[in-house]
Amino acid sequence: MGVLCSVIRFENLHELKRLCHWGPIIALGVIAICSTMAMIDSVLWYWPLHTTGGSVNFIMLINWTVMILYNYFNAMFVGPGYVPLRWKPEKAQDSMYLQFCKVCQAYKAPRSHHCRKCNRCVMKMDHHCPWINNCCGYQNHASFTLFLLLAPLGCIHAAFIFIMTMYTQLYNRMKVILRNKTSIESWIEEKAKDRIQYYQTAETFVFPYDMGSRWQNFKQVFTWSGVPEGDGLEWPIREGCHPYSLTIEQLKQKADKRVRSVRYKVIDDYSGACCPFNKGIKTFFTTPCTEEPRISLKKGDLILVTRGLRHWMYGDKILDHLATEDGSRIRGWFPRKCVEKCHYDAETDQVSEGEKKNR
Repeated sequence: MGVLCSVIRFENLHELKRLCHWGPIIALGVIAICSTMAMIDSVLWYWPLHTTGGSVNFIMLINWTVMILYNYFNAMFVGPGYVPLRWKPEKAQDSMYLQFCKVCQAYKAPRSHHCRKCNRCVMKMDHHCPWINNCCGYQNHASFTLFLLLAPLGCIHAAFIFIMTMYTQLYNRMKVILRNKTSIESWIEEKAKDRIQYYQTAETFVFPYDMGSRWQNFKQVFTWSGVPEGDGLEWPIREGCHPYSLTIEQLKQKADKRVRSVRYKVIDDYSGACCPFNKGIKTFFTTPCTEEPRISLKKGDLILVTRGLRHWMYGDKILDHLATEDGSRIRGWFPRKCVEKCHYDAETDQVSEGEKKNR
């Protein structure tokens, strides 16, 4: 109710030209950039729907932005309040104690001053602020002060998120460098362990490029010359490892991926929107935080699913022979509720125990 009353009593909304000034443009630009980046970082690294802490963190970020903008626009558009034109004190004899403004053709009320920028006598004038392109005075003094209080607090919260994001990135980067891996190679190694455990094979996978010494691994990336060691095509490997053991494991995983893929049939059209409103609240708010594409679906399409989340799935659209002659593939994310699993005979729907042992 307080917000509504404040909006209703805006007396300068017709003066939107106040926004066309370097002060508000810079101020709103900084607020928009900091708020947007902080929210994006929070979504990417501390997804709000997964934990209570994440939800509180995200709500606080939204709260900072709303309160900062609310007080900022209050200070700008409500304005300081102006002495009425041709104002006179109720008692004529009191005019002897007051200054007369020739521009406004009125007496200056106590604590009021004439602003050359606004060209009006401002009640309880503090100063003319270029960041709001308006005066700070009687009516907007509180809003302007709250803006100055909330803006640094919001920046501190955003800065904490930025620092933690960069620290997390740095920690993960140094972790893989000291093991002479990349992020993708770490993922391949994890999938190798899953594959061996799933098929219960006696094989072991040893990452071939870890030299066994963190210092030796570190030197392959950081050198005094700034040029990394080697030619980028051939790499030193640890003793007892095959030079192509990593690529052999990748081929095994791709074959395993084809075996484990499940065929689904599309039962509801999907436009390919990143955050579809018409697929439910949970689907909207749990959209995958990735640059991988979304694919549009039409009822009756077939799709081969390779991985999935609770409300989203990822897979390849099954195309006809003519559409695949050029080798192109259509793959990406789509809502889980748009598809249903195709039914097969029990023999073809799962890998037999004998086949597991042979892989």
